[in-house]
Amino acid sequence: QVQLVESGGGLVHAGGSLRLSCAASRRTFSSYVMGWFRQAPGKEREFVAAITRSGSNLYYGDAVKGRFTISRDNAKNTVYLQMNSLKPEDTAVYYCAARAHYCSGYGCYGGDEYEHWGQGTQVTVSS
Repeated sequence: QVQLVESGGGLVHAGGSLRLSCAASRRTFSSYVMGWFRQAPGKEREFVAAITRSGSNLYYGDAVKGRFTISRDNAKNTVYLQMNSLKPEDTAVYYCAARAHYCSGYGCYGGDEYEHWGQGTQVTVSS
């Protein structure tokens, strides 16, 4: 079992930045594809970004391309989401997730393929 703990959420004005972190409990962190998802009230869960095991491949949802950057530090068992140029529509609970199986491209977008999830961290962007 992999335990994931997100941090870094908060309240920010539109145009501002936040960096989310997700710390994993297992030393085999580097064997997992890591993803970020978000869910706003009354909306379905949305894919935000994913990063492959070595960090060589990055994938982003259309809504965040060019503004968000996912990265990972396997030595620290941590994945990050740098969020710039935030918009009110980015307001949501952000979840970190891990999957053991390889994926590439759109194959990494499906939340149902991720076996482990964090508890979420709230991001609120005011206009």
